[in-house]
Amino acid sequence: MIAKRIIPCLDVKDGQTVKGTCFVNLRQAGDPVTLGKAYSEAGADELVFLDITASHEGRKTFTEVVRRVAQEINIPFTVGGGINELDDVSRLLDAGADKVSINSAALHRPELISEIAHRYGSQVCVVAIDAAPQEDIWYCFVKGGRERTDRRLFEWAQEAQDRGAGEILFTSMSHDGTKRGFANEALCQLSDSLSIPIIASGGAGTMAHFRDAFLLGKADAALAASVFHFGSIAIPDLKKYLLAEGINVRI
Repeated sequence: MIAKRIIPCLDVKDGQTVKGTCFVNLRQAGDPVTLGKAYSEAGADELVFLDITASHEGRKTFTEVVRRVAQEINIPFTVGGGINELDDVSRLLDAGADKVSINSAALHRPELISEIAHRYGSQVCVVAIDAAPQEDIWYCFVKGGRERTDRRLFEWAQEAQDRGAGEILFTSMSHDGTKRGFANEALCQLSDSLSIPIIASGGAGTMAHFRDAFLLGKADAALAASVFHFGSIAIPDLKKYLLAEGINVRI
């Protein structure tokens, strides 16, 4: 059985790590370089860095911050925010990223997924989907959750896979920062319908929430921010707990 992955997420705004609830009410969470190094040393399986206002502000990801983080870690590193073309991908890979995460740009121009997969390989292309249910239909959002689209979660995830995405990073906006657990029903539906890995995001509050994301949601990885940034869950303790619950993780 392939090991399940634990992934801390650095949501970065103006060069600092921040965390909010349902994509709003952001508060400072520390220096991304310091946090990234600490998570790498603590046994995180991967690290995700998202420049959360790059798309909304129409600018590129902070390349220099990415470079500084990459120099301090020895785990796979995914970077997202403001990626609109292949030159952006090359710039971030050159700065030390192993994968890129695309969200708004992929919805606006789905061909970008195919272009990245063709040039760099599917393993480099993570398609992030921010979604929320409205009248029992999960809709996708862009620009850091500010703007709803007409695209539906499950249809868009299938198209992303068909176009060459290597992974789906699914964030439930209605669960984000609430610490009430992941959107396990939607996760399970994604996992059952797709053949590529699904990363669960949004809602982690307890160790049991991670367990449920893997057992009920059938996720391949679980991503979280505030529970790690503010010290309520330590990654080594989480992995010991998951092992005791029968979930295969790397220690």
